Amino acid sequence: MANDQQTPKHILEDDRIFFPEDPEMRLFGSIEKLAQWRHRNRGPAFIRIGRRIGYHGTDLNAYLNAQRTDPNGEAA
Repeated sequence: MANDQQTPKHILEDDRIFFPEDPEMRLFGSIEKLAQWRHRNRGPAFIRIGRRIGYHGTDLNAYLNAQRTDPNGEAA
């Protein structure tokens, strides 16, 4: 194969807004953990929609890709 590098797979839909109570968000932990991360300016980027908090799918996928660790020590 000429191209060994593959584009990263997206775990979550890029074009969707996810809310902390959505089942897909359990991947990141509890609703309380997400709230702590927001308070401490950690975790994935989020948006405010009125009084609600949302996470754009592209931001969640980017966060997950940034957390990747290769046990062989190769660049992610």
